[in-house]
Amino acid sequence: MPMDWDKLRIFHAVAEAGSLTHAGETLHLSQSAVSRQIRALEESLGVTLFHRHARGLILTEQGELLYQATRDMAQTLDAAAARIRDSEDEVFGELRVTTTMAFGTLWLAPRMTTLFDNYPDLKIDLVLEERVLDLPMREADVAIRMKEPSQADLIRRRLMSVRIRLYASRAYLEKHGTPRTVEELARHRLIAHNRNANQVSAGKALLERLFHGEIRSHLTINNYYGILQAVRNDLGIGVLPDYVTVDFPELVRVLPEIESNEVPVYLAYPEELRHSKRVAAFRDFVVEEVVAHRKRLTGEAAGREG
Repeated sequence: MPMDWDKLRIFHAVAEAGSLTHAGETLHLSQSAVSRQIRALEESLGVTLFHRHARGLILTEQGELLYQATRDMAQTLDAAAARIRDSEDEVFGELRVTTTMAFGTLWLAPRMTTLFDNYPDLKIDLVLEERVLDLPMREADVAIRMKEPSQADLIRRRLMSVRIRLYASRAYLEKHGTPRTVEELARHRLIAHNRNANQVSAGKALLERLFHGEIRSHLTINNYYGILQAVRNDLGIGVLPDYVTVDFPELVRVLPEIESNEVPVYLAYPEELRHSKRVAAFRDFVVEEVVAHRKRLTGEAAGREG
């Protein structure tokens, strides 16, 4: 006998809330009505779905299995609702975007004025963390990552390439001199990620190379925003991705022969959001900003180095 969709909806609300009362408030049902539906569902399945105790409800092993199924159903329905809500001509509603702390803080967020100017009714939930969120499980709608996504059923687009290089402020170089060789770099303060910090493999390999020799003084910080601020305040020579420095013309590239391997930057989103107008609007905005970024990077490279 097929399961009752309404009972499954009520079960999911109770599992989320951990309480009959709170689930009833969410569903606008009385506690007794919610309790009756849960008992009826347990009887139809012939299992106990919740352990009941004074402080609330805990899922049984069978309840956990059913909750996983209803959670997947809810995520699928949310994706369908998102597609339905995208009207023919308007872009509105919420879009959950994830990327790394550095890229989101230093490149993406400062450029989002254009996106909101074009789509004032769009709501962006920007999730900045190094952990790769699961797009097929709808932990996020769109991701920008420093490597090609490995998950299946994703639409992906390569945006640009990044290299990690050495930069210092003009004031620092005027005071301490500009190193011309790696050996001379050892006499300067190096500002970088800790070699054990979470970072792309190309960045870690560059740090291993730089710290291989004797460095007079160093400052390690676990994110590029902190490194950038230290460099801008004349503390030393910083190890930074080139996408950061394009917006800070006061920085000068040091030892241009030293750089990391290429780091690819990808935009990705689930196949099921292929027709989402919100996703398309965000994707097109990012691509246009990348094109503008490349032009600035190319135009300013000669002025930066030297």
